[in-house]
Amino acid sequence: MRDGGRLSAAIDVLSEIETRRRPVQEALKDWGNAHRFAGSGDRVAIGNLVFDALRHKLSYAYIMGDASPRALALATYVIGWQNPVEQLVTAIEADPHAPAPLSDFEFNKLASPDLTNAEDHEVCDIPKWLYSRFQAAFGEETVAVGRALSARAPIDMRVNTLKADPERVLKRLAHLHAVPSGLSPAGIRLAPVTGPRKSPHVQAEEGFRKGWFELQDEASQIAALMVGARPGDQVLDLCAGGGGKSLALAANMDNKGQISAFDASKLRLAPLYERMARAGVRNIQVVDPQTGKLDDLKGRMDKVLVDAPCSGTGVWRRRPDTKWRVTENALAGRVDEQRKVLAQAAEFVKPGGVLTYATCSLLPEENQDQVRWFLEQHPDFAPMDLRLEWARLFGNTSRHPLFAQDGSYATLTPAHTDTDGFFLSLLQKQG
Repeated sequence: MRDGGRLSAAIDVLSEIETRRRPVQEALKDWGNAHRFAGSGDRVAIGNLVFDALRHKLSYAYIMGDASPRALALATYVIGWQNPVEQLVTAIEADPHAPAPLSDFEFNKLASPDLTNAEDHEVCDIPKWLYSRFQAAFGEETVAVGRALSARAPIDMRVNTLKADPERVLKRLAHLHAVPSGLSPAGIRLAPVTGPRKSPHVQAEEGFRKGWFELQDEASQIAALMVGARPGDQVLDLCAGGGGKSLALAANMDNKGQISAFDASKLRLAPLYERMARAGVRNIQVVDPQTGKLDDLKGRMDKVLVDAPCSGTGVWRRRPDTKWRVTENALAGRVDEQRKVLAQAAEFVKPGGVLTYATCSLLPEENQDQVRWFLEQHPDFAPMDLRLEWARLFGNTSRHPLFAQDGSYATLTPAHTDTDGFFLSLLQKQG
């Protein structure tokens, strides 16, 4: 396929997402199944057009004076991918499968993109109804945070120190131009690709198959380090999901002590068994929600990690379609769910133990407001100073989170730490 046909395909997929409110991956998969002639490079380019259009939906719609799938796809090709508008004209003229030729209005908008009079939420591509919440968290930095959340994310990996070291993995991945991620001592990063290019398939690398590294954003690696689990500790990962943080904790603990990995969904936990075997992890006990119980762990845990279900506003770089699917009702449901899991988690922490509350959200009602609520309900817990914990683990870094004035919580963002958006609070049980 040539660029004109790829643009037409992207417009079709964006129309399917808009009219039927379908998840982007599902819409792209169905398009591929219905167009078997499209090669892998074509499918990647079409997917990149779609994802980038969704990343910049509001700003491109403002620039174009049109929010249609066609306008978004054309803006992505010229503005996002930095192709001259004349190249777009040529691509359309040269391909019978291309969209209709540009109007004079479209040509002028693409030739001189202008956001001068746009509202702030349009400039930074944050849904209007959520913008005030971001402002409450970031104030004058809101636009910068929103813009960073609209960029493509790098590929981050965590070196599994049970089997390898960063120097060894960096050498093996030198052909992919891997570099240290900069904060996590076990973090390695590949820069995001541009335009229609395909991201490297790192799971196909020999080092991945041997368990030398895992895919994991640096913010998630930092969260696992901030838990402070040491060899010999008893740890509960209460919302373990696929087990990425459990695996990181196991490496931090040098396979000593015990981690109980639990999740309300058996399906989410399923990949952990294979991941444990590949990583050589021996100190994780997976607790099946259908057959296993946690009662025996109450009051015995040195560390409890709650990576709570949330709106996912911190991972918009990786899942840009979700920013347009968040609703008031869904957010309220998440807030209620978070309170229930926090109340449950408190029962497992022993005196002197620490409960880590984390989300991949940047919304105050899912983060600092929840910590405030928890401390009101549980006066036997007190927040630890994350400024001290950060300095202990990472030193005086140029990239650092936004800390509460009293250090009671930290917020990581792509604008501040060059990671996914992430919230952390360490709550220690007194006694």
